[in-house]
Order: sequence, then structure tokens, then C-alpha cells
Amino acid sequence: MISKSTFKTIVLTFLIVFFIADSQAQSFKSGFSKEEFLEMLKISGMQVNRAYIDSTFPQPQHHTMIYRSAVMGLDNRWDLWNGANDAVISIRGTTNTTTSWLANFYAASVAAKGSLHLNNNFTFDYSLSDDPRAAIHIGWLIATGYLSADILPKIDSLYKTGQKNFIITGHSQGGAISFLMTAYLDNLKKMGRLPGDIQFKTYCSAAPKPGNLYFAYSYENMTKGGWAFNVVNSADWVPEAPISIQKESDFNTVNPFVNASVIIKKQKFPMNLVLRSAHRSLSHPLKKAQRKHEKLLGKRATKLIKKSLPEFIAPEFMHTSNYVRTGTTVTLYADEAYYNKFPNDSSKIFMHHLFAPYFYLVNKLKEGDY
Repeated sequence: MISKSTFKTIVLTFLIVFFIADSQAQSFKSGFSKEEFLEMLKISGMQVNRAYIDSTFPQPQHHTMIYRSAVMGLDNRWDLWNGANDAVISIRGTTNTTTSWLANFYAASVAAKGSLHLNNNFTFDYSLSDDPRAAIHIGWLIATGYLSADILPKIDSLYKTGQKNFIITGHSQGGAISFLMTAYLDNLKKMGRLPGDIQFKTYCSAAPKPGNLYFAYSYENMTKGGWAFNVVNSADWVPEAPISIQKESDFNTVNPFVNASVIIKKQKFPMNLVLRSAHRSLSHPLKKAQRKHEKLLGKRATKLIKKSLPEFIAPEFMHTSNYVRTGTTVTLYADEAYYNKFPNDSSKIFMHHLFAPYFYLVNKLKEGDY
């Protein structure tokens, strides 16, 4: 028989656990939160050498860093922060090393599902989309592979303590990797390799384009309901990169371009000659540009990558470079007041990409703006 005092203790413990869990669930919500994103921006700022950031830039107020990884992969690193209702996976952006910049310029596309031989002890098996047409940036996929091997054990450890809410965030290159990391972790849930009651929420800021249109479709479907945001400053050129090349073959299967040659042949002379010439003048340069893109930022870049990762084996590239803006986008619009404060200066190519302009524009947002 259980005594009354023991029974009361059991009931009280259960109620405390229940109300804590309920409080966490209520505090961790879908949808863009200005306050939440500002905290993520502050956390991302802690990844940067303080000598390269405004000394007045504020530090996180609601989270404490509990872990910083070693540098790995292509000069990649991540931090783990703990808050009252969530844990934050903060991914570092580009550093001033050649290796880190190579990760950006290694911009050939690979399938969003496959295997990546990173070294002789680690093959990264990944699934970021079920769509066989989905393609992603190879440089940031390498980073995702290395980081994931260190991130997964930490998620597992925190989950065992009762933490089920995780925010993934990163600025610049860190944001690009955050797209891929979100897709990777979400698919692990789908495959049953992560607990189904873990909830991920993502804030990418100042992030370049991570993949092609079919990856974007897949990612947006995966994170629908307000669980992932892409925050961009309209004056910042980085979210416009990498360069996109859209060929006829990048369109959906059913389209008016796939049978263009057949349609043109059916036209009467001399219209058929005029249309054939116009079609070639439009399609051939795009195909040529794609081949050059794949050669320079794929095959040649592989040789440079192998200097940092000598055991890396490049996968087969997909013949597409149709990079697009991805995810639910929160646009920080650079208006006249913004340019008065941050006037264009061609000698400072990252001036609109830094933390201060983003912090300024986010603070100007009103509730109805998002």
C-alpha cells in the first residue's frame, strides 16, 4: 500500500512536470516573432570575432551558451545555447579563411538525397528531399555533413533531459547551411531516426540561395505552418547569390518549351526559320553557361576542396544551377531612412550584409509587417 503522503508527492511531481511541459509548449510557437529573431541575431553575432562587429551590438539576453564545437569540415563551427523553453543550434557563417570561402564557391549542384564520402571514416548518408529533381549546393552540403555528426549526439542528450524544442539559426553562410540542416533533421524525424515529438524552428538571416526550385518547393512544404523563416535585407546582395541559370530543362515536365523544336518545325516558311533562330539564340547560351558553371565551380573547385579535405570524393553533379530564394521570406525593406543611415559605398561590399543593418531594420518592424 502507498501511503497518503507518498501518493500526494507522486501526484504533485506529475502536476509539476505536466505544467512545465505545458508551459514550454505554449511558449514555443510557430510564426515569426520579432523578439525571437532579434535574440537569434544576437546569438549569431557571438559567432563572429568581436573585433569585426560593432562593440555596441547587444549580446543574447534569454539564452546561455553551453557548448562550442571544434572547427571542422570547411572551417565550420556551431554553438549550442540553452533557454527557458528551447535550445538553439547556431551555425557559424563565412570566416576570413580561404577554406571557408571555398565552401561558398564550390557551387555545383548535387542531388538532395544521396551519400557523400567526406573522408575514409565518414560517409554522410543524407535525405533532404524526396523529389529526385531537387538539387542543393555541394559546398554547404559538405558543411552540413560534418556539423550533423556533432549536432545529433547533443540533440539526443538534451532530448533525454526533456528538451524537445530546437531553433536552428545562422547568418550568411550559416543561414545557407541552416536551410540544409533543417531539411536533414526534419527528414530524420520522418524516417524515425529522431523522435517524432521534437519540434524544429528555423531562422535563416542574410542567407544565400541553398538549392534549386524543386528543393525550395520541398523545403517550404516541409516547414509550412510557420516553422521556418528566411530574413533578408533588400539592400543586401548576398541573398541574391549564387548566380542562377534557368534552362528549359529546369521547368516542370509539362511545359511549352520541351517540344519547342517540334512546334517550330510545324510553322510555315519563313516563320519556322525566324523562330528556330530565336529559340537557339536563347537556349544555347544558357546551356553553355551551365556547362561553364559546372566546370569552374564544380570540377575545378573539387581540386581545391581536396587540398583541405584530401579524402573527399566528389559525387556526380546535377546539370542545373537554377538557384532560387527559399522558404517563407521576411523582407526587411531598405527605405530612404535606411539609406540615410547606411548609404551605399561601393568600397564596402558587405556593408548591407552585416549585423548592424539587419538589427536596425528588424527593430523597425511593426506587428502588422509580418
